[in-house]
Amino acid sequence: MRPLPDRVIKARRWLVPLLVLPVIALMFRAFEHSQVYHPTGDAEYSPEDVGRPAEEVWLQTPDAQRLHAWFFTGEKGSPRARFVVLFCHGNGGNLTSRPGYYRAILETGVNLLTFDFRGYGRSQGTPGEAGTYTDAATAYQWLRTHGFAPAHILVWGESLGGGIASHVAATEPVGGLMLQSTFTSIPDIGAELFPWLPVKLLSTIKYNTLERLPGLTCPVVVMHSRADTTIRFSHAERNFAAARDPKALIELEGDHNDPLLANRAAYVAGAEKLVQMAETASSRVTR
Repeated sequence: MRPLPDRVIKARRWLVPLLVLPVIALMFRAFEHSQVYHPTGDAEYSPEDVGRPAEEVWLQTPDAQRLHAWFFTGEKGSPRARFVVLFCHGNGGNLTSRPGYYRAILETGVNLLTFDFRGYGRSQGTPGEAGTYTDAATAYQWLRTHGFAPAHILVWGESLGGGIASHVAATEPVGGLMLQSTFTSIPDIGAELFPWLPVKLLSTIKYNTLERLPGLTCPVVVMHSRADTTIRFSHAERNFAAARDPKALIELEGDHNDPLLANRAAYVAGAEKLVQMAETASSRVTR
């Protein structure tokens, strides 16, 4: 058998990596998606568990996805009835998984709209970074068409939702931004969780809140626990340092999903701080 020519051998050396690298990239992308999004479809709680009725809302996105949402009105006669929190939840469960958070926020006297991203709960579609941005923008526009002024819309991001809420604040006028137990970016947190993988090189999902914060002019509140074992407190410190004034850093207690169990008062205080800062900023605009 005649030996292969040198040019064929050299071509094979280049061909194998060229074929293997796209496969590795596709495998990493599937792995990345499975780590970022953990949607569930089953209802865990109802508005009754929040302690007040909710309007069931269906949102239609520009790309024809139907999203499920709940709208809670503030306390009757509340002087803060003009304010509303747009709640962007974390990567696990769905909107029905968080009645304790809604109850705590509603204690400040504001209204609240919570919605499921595409692929979560009863919402249609498959989650992805661009899609979640579209979903949040759709929820924001629903609030605008229902009479809420931009200065009275407070965008709240829990964990993964922080990356979505910061995008709303960067692309729409809002009255305030809450970053609850969130990260600087997906590549940053991914590199910490999987240090043996070239996450920052291969990551296609960004949710880069840290990059957006210096450009925001609305009040920003960062809430995080030093005991958080999922997203380290250093992410909160970096986000807080990047944000412009007015801003506040509120220390929660307990692990990532346990701030209400560990110290509910601290959580409510953070919500109150956001509303107070928004009230101050809003009064300056209307003078």
